[in-house]
Amino acid sequence: MKQIVQATLFALVLASTPALGHGDETHHGSAIGQPGKSAKVSRTIKVEMNDAMRFVPANVTVKRGETIRFLVTNSGRLKHEMVLGSGAELMVHAELMRKFPTMVHADPNQVAVEPGQTGELIWQFTKTGKIDFACLQPGHFEAGMKGRVNVK
Repeated sequence: MKQIVQATLFALVLASTPALGHGDETHHGSAIGQPGKSAKVSRTIKVEMNDAMRFVPANVTVKRGETIRFLVTNSGRLKHEMVLGSGAELMVHAELMRKFPTMVHADPNQVAVEPGQTGELIWQFTKTGKIDFACLQPGHFEAGMKGRVNVK
């Protein structure tokens, strides 16, 4: 019951927060690119997440228009995730995760990976610029678990 209430509250917050609203360019939209299709993947980038609260590598460079498969491995003992977004969006989402730590979500701009497992995130980068990524599990973002995609 508690999780249903939390999920409902989260949905209400998302609906009332312009930076996170579906259809807004800053969330799953053209500001950070769009979900990619497997058939269009141009290359795979391996990313490790660890309990030192770091991504390895923390910075990657891609070309505008590329569809990238991020093969994301959790080498730690804690659950981690990789979430693509703007810095402001990630900060708001991290705050929500602190308030609702058992919240479960599955959006195309993120992948959650259990300890010792590997997941994938396929994303097409449609504009040049910088796109942030982070782990938004409670406390991980604040500990510095973030990185950046440079789109050239």
